[in-house]
Amino acid sequence: MRYLPHTPEEIAAMLEASGVGSLAALYDSIPDEARMHRPLELAPALDEVSLMRHVTELAGKNRAATMLSFLGAGAYDHHFPPAADQLLLRSEFYTAYTPYQPEVAQGTLQVIFEFQTIISEILGLPIANASMYDGASATAEAVLMARRLTGREHTVICGGVPPEYLATVETYVQGLGTGRASITTVHEGADGTPDAATLASAITDQTAGVVVGYPTFLGCVGDLRKLAEIAHAKGALLITATTEPYALALLESPGALGADIAVGEGQALGLPPQFGGPGVGLFACRNDRRYLQQIPGRLVGETADKSGKRGYVLTLATREQHIRRERATSNICTNSGLVATAATIKMCMLGKRGFVEAARQCLAKAEYLKGRIAALPGYSVPYAAPTFNEFAVRVRGGDAARLVEALAGEGILAGFDLGRVDAAHKGELLVAVTERHSRSDLDRFADALAAFA
Repeated sequence: MRYLPHTPEEIAAMLEASGVGSLAALYDSIPDEARMHRPLELAPALDEVSLMRHVTELAGKNRAATMLSFLGAGAYDHHFPPAADQLLLRSEFYTAYTPYQPEVAQGTLQVIFEFQTIISEILGLPIANASMYDGASATAEAVLMARRLTGREHTVICGGVPPEYLATVETYVQGLGTGRASITTVHEGADGTPDAATLASAITDQTAGVVVGYPTFLGCVGDLRKLAEIAHAKGALLITATTEPYALALLESPGALGADIAVGEGQALGLPPQFGGPGVGLFACRNDRRYLQQIPGRLVGETADKSGKRGYVLTLATREQHIRRERATSNICTNSGLVATAATIKMCMLGKRGFVEAARQCLAKAEYLKGRIAALPGYSVPYAAPTFNEFAVRVRGGDAARLVEALAGEGILAGFDLGRVDAAHKGELLVAVTERHSRSDLDRFADALAAFA
């Protein structure tokens, strides 16, 4: 395949039709000082066989793709079946930009409807939208929704919320003109979960919402019901942010524990980490007409056509593209439809029992590794709260960055150095385990930690 497919004859025909004498004349409006008067410094062209060999060699230099990984911190390496990948390649899924015309987009609309149903069941709340961009923007949209519902401007964010989620919320709020002063951050307690007394003192009569990680960024699981009671006692809404949705296969759902709005990242449900993206934002809320009218993005609903046959349509779309800008709930211009489709296909293949079984494996393997690491001289698990598949480790010597670098040389991605985002956690490593890890993988990691000096 040629990368510049136009023949000289075709170029001459186009120039004649446009009334331009030469290709150079097309660029007369560009100042001479802005032009590059030399060829690009590119290697000579290769035939297809040589090019494929060259690209393969380049890809082989990326060692991270084949290393044993214990990275998590918001992106998790669960199994994605090849069959789901093949279904995702069907043209009715990957070519549909957005289902503006329901009569020709029933497949896409049905998948989104099923996605909403799955997310509603996982988060334990009855209304779920057709996805957001990612977990961070979903969290920010939840904060704005809480402000609209309560008429208040203050937000409390617990330290267990991922740092990039906090930064995204700050950016959104800054755009409203209220600035960083309208956000109060509360550090986690000694056990790695939000401290109830500290949280209660941070909530005021102007607090719109309280955002908590469930599980927290440190992987810890706290008493969410108690936090909901504290928030509701002062008229604030409870917003939960979940980066690892597999945890909710075993934990009680946010909705069952009193969350008013539950958001999260859905990458783990439908895609490999892929070096950091793309993701898909999860968003669900209480069954209340006020909430329904304020939910960002759009919702797909089920209906019947004039013949009585089941059909699907965009039932609610409170975004700028559909209604007047001043009445829009957000400027989310679309949803991460392809990633949502991937999550839907995979979750349907996995089923409820498969989802729970995968989560049980994550928990069991993480507990095994946690026990092995805690028994190593010089290592400890600093937070006593229960965890799911991710936990913090205080490393020997107190230099997590050096440990990560050393184990990378042995083909192991040891985890996330928490000191990169918070100096208070210097010397701590965040380790994630999924069902993809074998026992030999876990033992190899533990042995590598023991040998680190």
